[in-house]
Amino acid sequence: MTDNRTDIGVIADEYVLGLLDAADGLRVEANMERDPDLKAAVAASRERFLPLDDTAEAAIVGDDLWSRIEAGLPAQGSRTGAAHKPTANDNRPGGWRATALAAMVAAVILAVALSFNLMRTVEPLVVAVLVNEAGDVKAIVEDFGNEKAAVRLLTDFEVPEGKTIEVWTLPSAERGPVSLGLIDDARSVRLNGPSLPKPHDSQLYELTLEQAGGSPTGRPTGLILAKGFAKIAR
Repeated sequence: MTDNRTDIGVIADEYVLGLLDAADGLRVEANMERDPDLKAAVAASRERFLPLDDTAEAAIVGDDLWSRIEAGLPAQGSRTGAAHKPTANDNRPGGWRATALAAMVAAVILAVALSFNLMRTVEPLVVAVLVNEAGDVKAIVEDFGNEKAAVRLLTDFEVPEGKTIEVWTLPSAERGPVSLGLIDDARSVRLNGPSLPKPHDSQLYELTLEQAGGSPTGRPTGLILAKGFAKIAR
């Protein structure tokens, strides 16, 4: 563990997740009494990881589980001569129990880490549900406001040869429609579009059928497949 101020968030996360050893854990608890920044970081980490506690169900691993694991292990033949010494390929039940326990701990840590990364994922600023003329929902656009947008297709689109689907938005009437990119193979994609103003409520998004390579004019020219207005994500 380090006292570097830039690592306070990391230390707080490791403390809340129980990844610190006993000595470092006690050290964090002592430092929190006189370090308001560390105390605040630990409180923030607890709040961020609270959904993991709320959704996880307690499970007790009993001796019967280890008995079933050991019963399923291949029987070890007796050895003669020198006393048996542990090797790198030691398959004795005790060794397998330790290995299984270590694997279970690693799996829990991995699950927590993945959940932590998912919780750290940037949320979209606006979400637009795109419908066709009949009012059928065809796609969802998530605009992250950082030149990135995700388009989730909710139906199959027929794209003739020599055509492509292009994604558009209307940041303002003055600027006009702007292409966010092309959808190849009619599948859900993440797009890296141009630098645009922060997306806003009721901003228009639409999909059009354009010539391969995109609209030749920089403006929508083809059939509108679906369109919708954004709502601020809450």
